[in-house]
Amino acid sequence: MKKLIFTIAASMLALGVSAQYYVDAENPEMLHIGQPRTQQRVEFNVPQINGYNVYKADLHTHSIFSDGDVSIGLRMKEAWADGLDVYAVTEHMEYRPHEKTFIKWLKGYVPEGTKAVNNSLVSKPATEEGIKVDLNVPYQEAVKSAKKYGLTIIPGIEVTRTPETVGHFNALFIKDANTIYDVDPEKAIRNARKQGAIIMHNHPGWRRKDLNMIEFEQKVYDKGLIDGVEIMNGTQFYPKVIDRAKKYGLFMTATTDIHATTAELYALNGCHRNMTFILAKDNSLESLREAIEAKRTLAYSFGTVAGDEQLLRDLFDASVKVVNVSASSKPGRYYVMFENVSSIDFLLRVGETGELVTLKGDSSISIRVKEEAGTMLTVENLWCGADKHITVDLKPVLKSLKK
Repeated sequence: MKKLIFTIAASMLALGVSAQYYVDAENPEMLHIGQPRTQQRVEFNVPQINGYNVYKADLHTHSIFSDGDVSIGLRMKEAWADGLDVYAVTEHMEYRPHEKTFIKWLKGYVPEGTKAVNNSLVSKPATEEGIKVDLNVPYQEAVKSAKKYGLTIIPGIEVTRTPETVGHFNALFIKDANTIYDVDPEKAIRNARKQGAIIMHNHPGWRRKDLNMIEFEQKVYDKGLIDGVEIMNGTQFYPKVIDRAKKYGLFMTATTDIHATTAELYALNGCHRNMTFILAKDNSLESLREAIEAKRTLAYSFGTVAGDEQLLRDLFDASVKVVNVSASSKPGRYYVMFENVSSIDFLLRVGETGELVTLKGDSSISIRVKEEAGTMLTVENLWCGADKHITVDLKPVLKSLKK
């Protein structure tokens, strides 16, 4: 056996390939090649902000229970491996095409308490006949799978209507998905709110020519039926909607709206998945809900963070510290060293025409500051408006050196 291991190892090294081998505990004559089957989690660190923990959440997701490509169990593995703490189950309420594949009744057989529609549960969309499956099952299955990973699961569902004329809306913190549906989408939203649900407007720019609000959106916004809105969805970013959120007092989110695997869109491209930062006391449903209702959320997508201006400032102050300031040999010129203790990369520019530099996560950088060119530091990947970024004046830092 030892000779065999040595021979294989020598051959692999000759090919320039490193490998690890270990003997199977139950069958000593069988080798395992590579690492033991231990899953790795990619941590994404954000320091406490104003005494609150920052929990990473995905508030818009799909699995095979609606039109996603993978099981809810795999979604839990992905969420944990991607560094999430919180996962919302938000399957489409009216659109569940995979049921046609996974559920096919034998001729003449109708499960008790249901109604056959051409031998398919979804051969036509939900109408006045209602919905004939238990829509709470995805959440129940997610809770079972999530125990292994310590994830907090938020029960939810997506009200899915024509995007051009109505739009899509996630109901979060619902109690019973089976009693929400109504032919009238406004009534469906109201049914969810009767359960105490928080309503989030999804991808407001999807399949639209602009971000102007359509009649139905204007109606439900003005009636106070909407609590939050997606600023980022997948690869889409809607800077203009930040101003809308401020106008209506809405919490802001970034979501994956994931249907395929997160690896396809994010990990294999060297990116972290979209996430909403929730500033909460702990990761219980009660604390998370309190934080969302208090609008302590920030949207993160592909290195960009968007949300309330003060929260973004607090995030930057908690993440980035000035650790050294030195004067150049030329008057009015300085070197300022910044340390970033978060996993977020910050894009920094000093003055209006200064060079754009990247302060990478968990690293430090020294930036040259010319007083004549301006001392205002702009963090260009922190968005607090349609065309507005967080700024920090470096004058107090430079004055401290002069003293």
